Amino acid sequence: MTTFDKREEAFEKKFAHDEELMFKATARRNRMLGMWAAEKLGFSGDKATDYAKDVVRSDFEEPGDEDVYRKVKADFEAAGLDISEHQLRREMEELLAKAIEAVRTEA
Repeated sequence: MTTFDKREEAFEKKFAHDEELMFKATARRNRMLGMWAAEKLGFSGDKATDYAKDVVRSDFEEPGDEDVYRKVKADFEAAGLDISEHQLRREMEELLAKAIEAVRTEA
């Protein structure tokens, strides 16, 4: 195996590792977002946990965060809660930063 091959393999492993960490962090962020939204929606206990799971599942509809954003925003609107796009996206960003930090400390 040449030096180039070793470097390529190392790069591929790092990329795969980084992608796995980001996947875990995004799922964690979505769970935390679901719990945050559940509290705002007045859910507690099993209902809050189930709602958080629904938020995590909603992320598998399409690539990116728009599916999660739309789900939470629609649920807030259906409940008559007023939250701006900026507020919701800011919460998503803050929770992602917390989730990334948590996943990195676990790894």
